[in-house]
Formats: sequence, C-alpha cells, structure tokens
Amino acid sequence: MSEEAKQGYSADSIQALEGMEHVRMRPSMYIGDVGVRGLHHLVYEVVDNSIDEALAGHCDVITVTINENNSVTVTDNGRGIPVGLHKKEGVSALEVVMTKIGAGGKFDKDSYKVSGGLHGVGVSCVNALSDHLHATVFREGKVWEQEYERGKAVYPVKSTGDTDKNGTIVTFLPDRSIFQQTVEYNYDTLASRMRELAYLNKGITITLTDARNTDDKGEFISETFHSNEGLKEFVSFLDASRNPIIGHVIAMEGEKNDIPVEVAMIYNDSYAENLHSYVNNINTHEGGTHLSGFRRGLTSTLKKFADNSGLLDKLKFEIAGDDFREGLTAIISVKVQEPQFEGQTKTKLGNREVTSAVSQAVSEMLENYLEENPADAKTIIQKVILAAQARHAAKKAREMVQRKTVMSIGGLPGKLSDCSETDPAECEIFLVEGDSAGGTAKQGRDRNFQAILPLRGKILNVEKAMQHKVFENEEIRNIFTALGVSIGTEEDSKALNLTKLRYHKVVIMCDADVDGSHIATLILTFFFRYMKELIEQGYVYIAAPPLYLVKKGAKKQYAWNDDQRDILVKEYGENSKIQRYKGLGEMNAEQLWDTTMNPEFRTMRQVTIESMTEADRVFSMLMGDEVPPRREFIEKNAIYANIDA
Repeated sequence: MSEEAKQGYSADSIQALEGMEHVRMRPSMYIGDVGVRGLHHLVYEVVDNSIDEALAGHCDVITVTINENNSVTVTDNGRGIPVGLHKKEGVSALEVVMTKIGAGGKFDKDSYKVSGGLHGVGVSCVNALSDHLHATVFREGKVWEQEYERGKAVYPVKSTGDTDKNGTIVTFLPDRSIFQQTVEYNYDTLASRMRELAYLNKGITITLTDARNTDDKGEFISETFHSNEGLKEFVSFLDASRNPIIGHVIAMEGEKNDIPVEVAMIYNDSYAENLHSYVNNINTHEGGTHLSGFRRGLTSTLKKFADNSGLLDKLKFEIAGDDFREGLTAIISVKVQEPQFEGQTKTKLGNREVTSAVSQAVSEMLENYLEENPADAKTIIQKVILAAQARHAAKKAREMVQRKTVMSIGGLPGKLSDCSETDPAECEIFLVEGDSAGGTAKQGRDRNFQAILPLRGKILNVEKAMQHKVFENEEIRNIFTALGVSIGTEEDSKALNLTKLRYHKVVIMCDADVDGSHIATLILTFFFRYMKELIEQGYVYIAAPPLYLVKKGAKKQYAWNDDQRDILVKEYGENSKIQRYKGLGEMNAEQLWDTTMNPEFRTMRQVTIESMTEADRVFSMLMGDEVPPRREFIEKNAIYANIDA
C-alpha cells in the first residue's frame, strides 16, 4: 500500500463539488455567516433582484412578507424572470437563474446598467440554502411556476394559467440544517433595510408585513416605505433627534463622468461626524473612493469660501479636514457599473474614477448653496472655527492621556485588576458598574485570563460632549489606557489603532435594571462614537447576569427572564422561594462566577452593527437632547422601564 493511501489522501479524496453543493457545504463564503446576519441576508438578496429591476426602470412596487412559518415571500411588479429555453443549459432560463451559481442578467450590461447584491450569485444561493423555494413568474401573458428543494428543481418550469400582469414572486423557507442558530426573522432588522432601500431608490414603494404578529386591531404588523425626495428625506430621518443649525438639507443629484451621484447633507449642533456611503445600494462601511471624493469636495469648497469671507483672519492655526465635518450628517450614494470592492469586509469602494466624479458634484452643490444662502454659509464657517478650537483643546487632552499612560506603573490605571495571560486572543476584560460589584467580580474571576475594571457611576455622555471633554474624563481615560489602544493623531483624530489592544473580549457587565441599562448604553455610545472598530471586529460583548434565583430545599436554579422563572416555580411546586437580583452586588463571588463569568455556563451577547445608519439614528435619539422621540422608542421597546417624563 502506498504511503499516500495509508494516510487516507489519494485521488479519491478530491471532491469535485457542483456549485450548489459547494454553497451548502461552505455557506459563509457566500452570505457571510450562518447566524442571524446570514439569515437576514437571504431576504436582502431576493429583494436586491427586485431593486435591480427598479433601477432598470421596470419595477416600482415590492412587497416582503414574513409568513407564519418564518418563510419569506418577496413580490415585485418587474418584467418577470425570463422563462424561455436557455440554449446552452437546455432548460428554462428561470431554472438556470435559480440553480446555477453565477447565472443571471446582472452580467449582461444590456439588461442591467448597475446592480446590487452579490452580482449574480444571490438568488441561487438563497435557493441552495433553503429547505424549499417556490418561484412564480408573470410574463408574456402566462403564469409560470417552479419549486425547488435544497437548490434542486422538483419539476420543470410549467405554465399554470393566464395573466395580464408582469412580475415575480419568490417564497423561500431557510434550511434549519444550515441555520442551526435560528430561522426566526427579526421584523425590525428587515424594516430597517427596507426603509433604507426606499430612501436610496426614490419613487419605489416597499411594503413589509409580519404575518406572525398582529396589532391592537387584529391586523398583521405592516409598514410601507416610500420616498419622493430620496436622500434628502433620509438625512432628515437620521437627524430627527438632532438640532439643525442651517435652514435646509443641502442636496444634489446628477451624473458626473457617466457615474450617477446623489448627495444630501446637513449641519447640526452635535460634535459627531456621521457620514454614510452607498454603492449600488450596498452600505460601504469602510468608505472608499466615493467617500474620499466627498471629503475632498467638501473641504476644498468650504475652505475656499472661508478664506474669501475673511472669517479665518483672526484664527492662529490651520483648519483641518476634520473641522469641516464636525456636526455633519451626510449620505453619499453612487451607482457604478463595475464596482471594485476591497477592505476586510469587501465594503470599501476601490474605483479611482469615482473620486473626481463625487468631488466635482459636491463642489458644485456647495458653491451654489453657499452663494444662495449667505446666512447659512456664515453659520457653517463659525461651526468649523469652533471645531478647530475644540480640536486643539482635544489634542492637549490626548497628550495628557498619553503622558499619564507612560508615567503610570506599567501604563495601566490603578483600578485595573489585570490578568496574567499576555495573549490578547485569550484575554477578556470586564467593565463593571461600581466598586462594590467590581470587588465581587475580582474575587470571582479567573485571574489567569480575566481582568476587571470598575467604573465609578455613569460615564460621560459622549453624544453631547466636545471631544476634549471626552478625553479629559477620568473613566474614559481609564478605558483607553486599560485596553491599550492609541487615541489617534491630530491629522486623524478619529483613527483607532488596535495593534496594541490587550483583550479580544471587552465585556460590559452592569446591573439588570434601568440604571444598569443606562450605564451600558452610555458605554456603548462611547464605543460606537470613539472605538467603532472594536465593535466591527467583534470584540465587544454584554454580560447577561440572571434576574432570579429559584430554590426549594437543596434544589436551586437561576432564571434569566420571567418565563424561565415561572417554569422553575411550576417545576419546584409550592413553597419555592424566589430571589430577585436587583444588582450584581447582591451576588457573592461564587454566584457571579457560576452565572455570568464562567465561559462554560455564562450567556453573553456579542454587540454587532447590522445597519450603520440605524445605529447612528438610535444612539442620537437615545443620548441626544430631543425627548419625544426617545420617549416613543422607550415605550415601544422597554421591558421593565417606568417612564415618568
């Protein structure tokens, strides 16, 4: 027997997988993951096909329904997927689109000028990862149907009747053997994306219905999204809880160098920069050439206007690019025929020709606005000057943080109880509410890999604070120095260097009450505004301490919600005792370890960003000045909050 055969590796070991089989074996290569995000991505891929029909001018109504069994139905009034015989494959074009990776009209420039999604692999991947898929096409006066099981056609495409309409209906049920974590769709997650698509593609009507739940009137939960003004309305929606300092949303749309460009922006009195960019409806989290073009056009045009106005004459230092973007909310959307994506998550645009197109468009838009609105122009420049002054103050505050880091023992805050392990991938740090709970956590932890940093009370609300105030805050300085990350430079004050990050799990551990939730939200706001990379890399978690201890005699079990508590009370019977934990301090070290810190038994929620625009809007609403939208949000989402005002 050959050595190769002995080791079990021979020619017979090589598997030649067909496209659909490869999707099922390696689904994460196609949809990112097989968790909650990947599950929802299936819906986006089917909807993207309908949106592409809309971009081509053939569709204006899309409906999405979450059915009772968690299958999803997507309907559009487009041209309908072609059903004629595909010469090369010898079967209907519908079957080719649904069962062949890389098949689709998106590769034909005559069919689609631009497209979103995964560029031709989307709906076939959805089919491959579905237990069952049913496609109905209204085309050429006929109704055509075909069903599939796990990506394979059950029968050939057949005509089932006559019709006078056009369009496509796709109903699919995700495969539980693939999506083992959950197959339950989150309505709010889908609503956020449908709303976003409606703003990005004005004139389209998208209706989302949840057939699993009803409202007070007994009707299915449903929302319809439609926008006549596109990005202009999108910016107003995102900035609803902020105070504008100019009278209008500055907006433009047009075509530069054969690239459709749409931009909308407004200045508010906050200190955050909120830029959101899209390419063919895909949110480019990592930016790219279109974002560079926007920044270049904005900076050069505003600087030229400021210099000519004489408002900068008394300023003793140069204005930086960051200064022009403080308090700015902007959305940049471009449509590119052949987008080239790069970056870690493939959401950074690399097409160089887009930079000049966006830069020119923004320059023209701003020049016209500044000339026609001199009062707003002066307000913007005054905001820029204040931002420059604050940036210089922040530079001094950052230097103070760095000096304190160098001068302190080991460069670490005195309150930190560090771990002995030095490999960041093995280490975790708990940000604990209060010294009392921090002391319990120190006693209960495994000091080999778990570090504890107690935080005194509520940290600064960074949503309403100038940058230098953030860096002057002692609790925030302690977080920076404990994590070991650098804060940025004067040139790019928002850059975060993670090369010296000391822990790959940063766990927020607060009491399971209203105050604890508020503190956790304050910390998350700080991470989102100043350490977003931590969240994007998957390093931020929220601990989930139990709410109850149910015991009877020697028997005892913990419960994390009311339902679990009720089940345990029923199981234990009469005379069972219930202890409600109002805070972490009520547990002893052993209990805290057993329930919340022990990797074998604990429950932790990883913090992810499904939609950057929705996250921006929610943090602004929760932590900003406007009370009515915050009250409405809390009333809709609160579990145990008592609202007095």
